[in-house]
Amino acid sequence: MIFVARPRNSLATEIMIFTGRQILHWRREPIVLVQALILPAFLLVTYKLLVGKSILRITGTDSIYGLVPMCAIAGAMLGTFAAANSLNLERGSGLLSRFWVLPVGRASALTGRLVAEALRTLMSTALITAVGAMLGLRLNGGVLAAILFVLVPVLIGAVFSMAVVAITMRTRTPGVLVWLGVPATGAVFTSAGVPPPERFPGWLRPVAHVNPMTSVVDTMRHLALGEPAFWPLMTMLAWVAVLTVILMPLAITGYRAAAVSRH
Repeated sequence: MIFVARPRNSLATEIMIFTGRQILHWRREPIVLVQALILPAFLLVTYKLLVGKSILRITGTDSIYGLVPMCAIAGAMLGTFAAANSLNLERGSGLLSRFWVLPVGRASALTGRLVAEALRTLMSTALITAVGAMLGLRLNGGVLAAILFVLVPVLIGAVFSMAVVAITMRTRTPGVLVWLGVPATGAVFTSAGVPPPERFPGWLRPVAHVNPMTSVVDTMRHLALGEPAFWPLMTMLAWVAVLTVILMPLAITGYRAAAVSRH
């Protein structure tokens, strides 16, 4: 008797399965939806009401064009922090180890998680952009600029997810992500999202100028206003490339170590 081995699924199919599983899992975790969707939208409305008129008077530009990018990036980061809790639970329960021994591609589970993070960030950015539109945001750069506008936070969220995976999988220390969250959120709120760097205190201006998040916010602002965005976009992509080269190997090796560990 001849036994014919069942053909394995393609890597793309496996990634789609793990992506769908992760999204379904998040539906049962309200904290992920709250931090990724509701909290950033709330921050946007609050900031607009508190500083909107002041920024318009000082700069002559509607603050919504900086607030929406800032809150979209914050939403990507906050959602990733919430999702990291489920990653810790999966490691503690041994689920990661069971995924590791399945007859699937080694990259399937981690890639599926990162794709799910990207889709969550895309949904969060779309919601924040819609709220921003109700507060006066207009995407004046055309269809291509609008597409790039909503994809920028997705790209930043993917890079940030690599950092979270790399750190989470290397330690079991409670609250370790605080050490990443404080500088990350600080970078968002010391970018050019609300006041321009020229309005910062003298000692803080150099920080604002070299802050990677400033190029991200400037890229999204120029895309929304229909202004040339080449240089901030290139600066942002350079930061993304450097961080990806550093963080991707750390995320892969950390995930592998956590999956094969019995403790």
